[in-house]
Amino acid sequence: MQINMPMRSRLIITIPHFNNPTGLMLTIGSINESFSIDIIVVDDGSKNIFNERLVVSKYQNSGKIFFKYLKENIGVGAASNYALAFVKKNNYTHIGRLDAGDICYKNKFFKQLNFLEKNSNIKLVGSWARAVNNLGKLLFHIKHPTNYDEIRKKIYLNSMFVNPTVVFDVSVLETVKEYPREYSYAAHDYAFYFKVVKKYECANLAEVLLDYVIDVNSISSKNRKLQVKNRIKIILDNFTFGIYPIYGLLRSLILYLFSRSFLNYVKSKIN
Repeated sequence: MQINMPMRSRLIITIPHFNNPTGLMLTIGSINESFSIDIIVVDDGSKNIFNERLVVSKYQNSGKIFFKYLKENIGVGAASNYALAFVKKNNYTHIGRLDAGDICYKNKFFKQLNFLEKNSNIKLVGSWARAVNNLGKLLFHIKHPTNYDEIRKKIYLNSMFVNPTVVFDVSVLETVKEYPREYSYAAHDYAFYFKVVKKYECANLAEVLLDYVIDVNSISSKNRKLQVKNRIKIILDNFTFGIYPIYGLLRSLILYLFSRSFLNYVKSKIN
């Protein structure tokens, strides 16, 4: 059955890349939609660079792939801002975010764009995801709240969005102009979504639409301590007295003491 693009939408996907050409090709090859989608890949000063022709050959959708190369590694947040700057200069209505290595499910973007078009009050939508290791083995499911009121409360505990599941309206960038630069190497997405949630209604689809790869060699794993430290700073920057802010701060302080591998093991046992 042919599925048409939501009428008013023009989507571009932003993908920051750092030393993971195999993961990049897997991710681009997993995009399976029946409408045109453009992509911008921003390479963050990689030593292990990809071959553009091979990357393009993996893309089965219609649409263009743009490439931007940074001379040195400046952090995933800063690299993502280069992608946002490109988007602002062009005539797109929505932005999707993917990370190299993650796997999209069929019609992921159609479902999210269709949801946004039917719910014009909502400006950002994520989805549930399967957390898998780099061999594709299920570790646990990530099922963040779908309701805006719950998202707004619980964002003090952790990001309420799996970053590479998110699609948002470009109009968001009129208020939240970019990923906060002080968190370029860790927690840039959490800081960004915190600002968005305070200004706009957001949601998650109650459906798994992506395999989210947890790799011990990934940037987020290697920068685990910095990520939690930055999360604490973000909570303090947005702190108000209440159950969720206090609990979120205490929770992050405790998480700072444990490794990501240990926490993922615990999640896999209780999921």
